[in-house]
Amino acid sequence: MTYTQIALFAVACAAALDLYVIQTKLLLRRAFWTSYAIILPFQLLTNWWLTSRNIVMYDKGQIMGERLASAPLEDLAFGFALILGVLSLWVFWGRRGIGRAK
Repeated sequence: MTYTQIALFAVACAAALDLYVIQTKLLLRRAFWTSYAIILPFQLLTNWWLTSRNIVMYDKGQIMGERLASAPLEDLAFGFALILGVLSLWVFWGRRGIGRAK
């Protein structure tokens, strides 16, 4: 599998988790998109820092080649999947009181 395929699979899995498995439906909420708009510049800054200094490098045969802030677009997709997955689980577990001090 290429990094592109893995990133797209991760987005599909995170969306399915959010919308169908645990049904938090964050993708349908304005608050999620607002929070993502706040997170995105920091993701771009971090990606730029790591990729422009060759701390993180990508095999050109494994990515599409399009970049934003020096990082492959696949990185943004994968980051989106991670953010959506974590926030979905946070909301899901929070509703059930998991992790609250007793």
